[in-house]
Amino acid sequence: MSDELKRTPLYPLYESLPGVRLVDFGGWELPVQFAGIQREHEAVRTRAGLFDVSHMGEFMVSGPFAEAFLQRITTNDVSKLADGQAQYTLMCDASGGVVDDLLVYRLTAGMYMTVVNASNIAKDYDWMREHLLDDTVVADVSGETALLALQGPSVAAILDAAAGTALAGRLAPFHFLADVPLGGASCLVSRTGYTGEDGFELYAPAAQAPALWRLLLEAGAPFGLEPAGLGARDTLRFEARLPLYGQELSAGITPLEAGLGYFVKLDKGDFIGRDALLAQKSAGVPRKLVGIETLDRGIPRHGYAVYDGDRQIGKVTSGTQSPTLKRSLGLALVEADYAKPDTAFDLDIRGKRVRAKVVPTPFYKRRPPDRT
Repeated sequence: MSDELKRTPLYPLYESLPGVRLVDFGGWELPVQFAGIQREHEAVRTRAGLFDVSHMGEFMVSGPFAEAFLQRITTNDVSKLADGQAQYTLMCDASGGVVDDLLVYRLTAGMYMTVVNASNIAKDYDWMREHLLDDTVVADVSGETALLALQGPSVAAILDAAAGTALAGRLAPFHFLADVPLGGASCLVSRTGYTGEDGFELYAPAAQAPALWRLLLEAGAPFGLEPAGLGARDTLRFEARLPLYGQELSAGITPLEAGLGYFVKLDKGDFIGRDALLAQKSAGVPRKLVGIETLDRGIPRHGYAVYDGDRQIGKVTSGTQSPTLKRSLGLALVEADYAKPDTAFDLDIRGKRVRAKVVPTPFYKRRPPDRT
């Protein structure tokens, strides 16, 4: 592995783990697995997994026009946020294509944190600065910020054990607490997730990340917590139909085509891409992201073409043999006429045609907690 790749603050801990396998992920040397993708996937679905996602980007947006600026560059309605609340949203270009999907955290009326995809940090930073309003400041704090993610049905108990207090119950979904003391670190703790399970994110100073990682693993050991890598993170988010930038989202795919219209508030006022998205919605969205399942042997993979006879009607954006459901499933962006449930078509899998059909998504939904 090249020494030129970026590394998270937890990299020195990886070297002591015999089963870890590191890969180049968008210029970062990151663990794709620690003990096996299937095992880590199952741990998150049934107990808990701990992810190092410190490669993600964090920008602080501040100033008297911070809210107006974020309203201008994102599709969701930032004005609905109160202090301590977070929101999923997207940035679009003038044509409605997606620059990135991101989270927005409101710390105060004049201070927000945005969390962007690692591969888009430089691009997003330039995009934001290009569209700044007067007296608004965007600061890239990615290099000094570590991010750990606890995911799974047992994470509330693990977080409470690590904190030594009833912390999890103070956080509703898409809320956060700042300046939480954990393992010697002052953390921002939020409750969002990217796996289809309950989840908490812990943002901490980079230098304090190793101690926080050890604390969480120690507190989680009685609950079956395991470190998990990028491989399980991808299969988990896929089963829950959560998008991955560069696959379900891109400059060539609009949020409406990706099925994310709920996060596009066309009635909030003007924002970049609004005219194009409004026109697309009015004319009828030409392509739709659908769940698919193969009817013959074969696993859908990113980039596979979708055909009706000799005519290509779309392409697979993500796909795998689902570890939870044991079915060959995929997400495909297809012409709208082919998006109805049970519609059948062909996939081109390495030159061989394999029959597939449209199936409901998300493929996996977590069961509500027992109320005994």
